Amino acid sequence: MHAIWQRPRSDIPKSEALVRVTVVYVIALFVAGLVLILSTAEPLWRALWADLAATVVVFGASRWHRNSSFYDAFWSVIPPVLMLWWMVVGSSASTLREMLVLALLLFWATRLTCHWAYYWPGLHHEDWRYGMLREQAGRNAVAVDLMGVHVFPTIQVFLGMLPVYAVTVLGDQPLNVIDGLAALVMFAAITLQMTADVQLHAFAAQAKPGDTLETGLWSRSRHPNYLGEIGMWVGLALFGLAAYPQGAWWVGLGALAMILMFRYASIPMMEKRSLARRPEYADTMARIPMLLPRLRNHPKGSSD
Repeated sequence: MHAIWQRPRSDIPKSEALVRVTVVYVIALFVAGLVLILSTAEPLWRALWADLAATVVVFGASRWHRNSSFYDAFWSVIPPVLMLWWMVVGSSASTLREMLVLALLLFWATRLTCHWAYYWPGLHHEDWRYGMLREQAGRNAVAVDLMGVHVFPTIQVFLGMLPVYAVTVLGDQPLNVIDGLAALVMFAAITLQMTADVQLHAFAAQAKPGDTLETGLWSRSRHPNYLGEIGMWVGLALFGLAAYPQGAWWVGLGALAMILMFRYASIPMMEKRSLARRPEYADTMARIPMLLPRLRNHPKGSSD
């Protein structure tokens, strides 16, 4: 068994790689379930400890396989699990608001997880950012892998899920107009992200070296997929506000953290890499906004 799991990554077909990821995630969720059962903490903290325990299991598998992209799907797999747990321990019967949030969250999670499973090449491929972070860390590579690649995103997503905790455990307000706005924002954001991903992969399938995608949504924003992801978490924050307005100071912490992460970490890393590979990308940066689109498009070659 040890020899089978330690085969060179290039020898492992994608189908087997997906099975491995699935097995590890099942084990991680089992460990998380044990933490939930054994812990006597409040539901919020119990969920956090369980989430972190599952993350450590996935981290172990990442190190075993020498590929931290083992963690990638965790971002979209764990939120519905957290919500279902909070719905179980909530003090009242499920509400229409909870069903609406769950439906939208499952729409986002299923779409993003399937997108990852379809386009992930397999264990021979790892997100380039992970290797770069470990290389920069030197002797602290393992610690950076654990904290920066695994634990930090887990905490980031957990903060993003605080509004769901408000909806399922603390919510005391009837359905209201803010719920309608939240549903509209979430659905539009998920659709935006999905459309941007479809356009990106269609472009990548026929692009020549040095080409830059500047059509469709990508002609209005340099990162419409990230804009859609941010919008999804903002929509969740609005649901939390609608359900528990007295928690207004904390239900938006996750959405704020997402905005800061994408704006000051993820996007700068992507654009630095793009400029290094395609110096002409500077022209794209000058004409097309980073996230929020302009009302007027600036086609390639325009000077205003």
